[in-house]
Amino acid sequence: MSFSDRAVVWLHIAAAVFAIGPGTAAILATPRYIRKRNMAVLRYLCRATEIYAVASVLVLVFGLIAAQLLKDFSKPWLSASITLYVVAAVLLVLIMRDQRKAMTALAAAEVPADATDRSEYRDENGPDPDAAGGGQPTTAVAAELKIAAVERGRIASMSGIVALIWLAILVLMVWGGTS
Repeated sequence: MSFSDRAVVWLHIAAAVFAIGPGTAAILATPRYIRKRNMAVLRYLCRATEIYAVASVLVLVFGLIAAQLLKDFSKPWLSASITLYVVAAVLLVLIMRDQRKAMTALAAAEVPADATDRSEYRDENGPDPDAAGGGQPTTAVAAELKIAAVERGRIASMSGIVALIWLAILVLMVWGGTS
């Protein structure tokens, strides 16, 4: 293996470490902050997911270049890895859509701070029973909170699948690279 071949393989590995890992951490953390209704952190996680999803394309690009240089395109593990990457990329697009939908729903469900004399009117379980509205959130707020909860579940399930796909690709890379 020449120096240029090794350099491309190392770029592929570095891109995987620095793009896939943090991106996966961001999508796995999103459901927790949807539940806590922390919009500042959700905006950060949504932006981080977008950045790392785009950066993950470098992993594919460097992997394809390395496969071309090493003449590995005929290997079945490489075809399986590319297919899994495409599936993960589609799921990432769906996760980003769901993150935006959850943030929109939570923003629509926000209760103005002056609606109650207590600043901590919310906790993990929902609106404060003593808050304005007689203990029950309005129908519109309840509907928005329901949308956010549904999106939280979708993001949690899809992010787990994406993490497993990245793990499967890693196993294929190690297994295929040693054979």
